[in-house]
Amino acid sequence: MVKTSEELALMRVSGRLLASVFEMLDTLDLPGLSTMQINDLVERFIREDLSARPASKGQYGYEYVLNCSINEVVCHGVPSPDVIVQDGDIINLDITLEKGGFIADSSKTYIVGDAPPHARRIARIAQEAMWAGIRKVRPGAHLGDIGFAIEKHAKKHGCSVVREYCGHGIGREMHEEPQVLNHGRPGTGLRLREGMTFTIEPMVNLGRAKTVTRDDGWTVVTKDGKLSAQFEHTVAVTANGVEVLTLRQGEKARA
Repeated sequence: MVKTSEELALMRVSGRLLASVFEMLDTLDLPGLSTMQINDLVERFIREDLSARPASKGQYGYEYVLNCSINEVVCHGVPSPDVIVQDGDIINLDITLEKGGFIADSSKTYIVGDAPPHARRIARIAQEAMWAGIRKVRPGAHLGDIGFAIEKHAKKHGCSVVREYCGHGIGREMHEEPQVLNHGRPGTGLRLREGMTFTIEPMVNLGRAKTVTRDDGWTVVTKDGKLSAQFEHTVAVTANGVEVLTLRQGEKARA
């Protein structure tokens, strides 16, 4: 679980490249695009502009380079030419990238056009919950500290966190140990050490936490049909705290 300084240097490269994918997406006019068009744009950008590999494609038999989760979709939304992004939607784009043998993983929930206040609210709370978790990362802290901070923030705003899915260790493989839950008790779980790398990725629901999986076997939605939002960064434990490896330009680190 602990990376060497040389491995961390390579992970920084992957993280910076993945951040640039989101910086490209930030310039798009999303309404009217199909989720498949977004998928294809991202694949071309990663392969042709960045000379990197979209790590999700082919992983676990998945055929696409990203997940696109709209409104009540919690995670693992599958790109389709028939799903068109609409003004007022929120859409989470979850992307992985491999360069030099190391993988970075990040996601962002986009507010599309004139989204209603409750949609903007759930996106804001999910982002704040992610940063609440990231702020707990330092040597000697515990994984339970991260999960507790995430769930505490969501509950404070009357929202819930999804428990079936969580963050994870990352490096040469997309999913490594440990699991990074979005709930927990302070002072419990694995003690963090300098050089550990993992994702923090809370999925926060406007309603209840319960989810169901659609018949495609991938797409996870809220059982009550209410909105869900997610944010994710890949982080490294440093000697003094935390480094966000996928931090985007214009995004101020809150850790």
